[in-house]
Amino acid sequence: MQTIKRSGSQASQKGPEEYFTGNVRIDPLFSASEPARVSGGLVTFEAGARSAWHTHPLGQNLIVVSGCGWTQCWGGTKREIRAGDVISCPPGHKHWHGATATTGMSHIAIQEALNGEAVNWLEKVTDEQYMSAVQPD
Repeated sequence: MQTIKRSGSQASQKGPEEYFTGNVRIDPLFSASEPARVSGGLVTFEAGARSAWHTHPLGQNLIVVSGCGWTQCWGGTKREIRAGDVISCPPGHKHWHGATATTGMSHIAIQEALNGEAVNWLEKVTDEQYMSAVQPD
């Protein structure tokens, strides 16, 4: 049987300070029910906010729904992301994402869990890393 989760029926959460810099709101959209292991959430970053470096054991897909943000893979250059962009990050790939310094950004994050874990949080993105030059497309 289908289920419907009504808009506003799931409580928003503040992004934990140990995993995020700045003001971040997480709105859960769906979670995996066995045997599925996919979950999704709407993450909203205020200007200047970002995630810490992290990996996903089975990868992650981001769908930018509003605003303008930045993302960066470990060892790579920072890239701009905009509403309508879809970002696919392969399994185990170290990365971060968030808003630009002057513009907020929201994305839907979709990831699978492996043995109950969907994300492995690492160190915070430094201000120097955050403010590095953007790679032109």
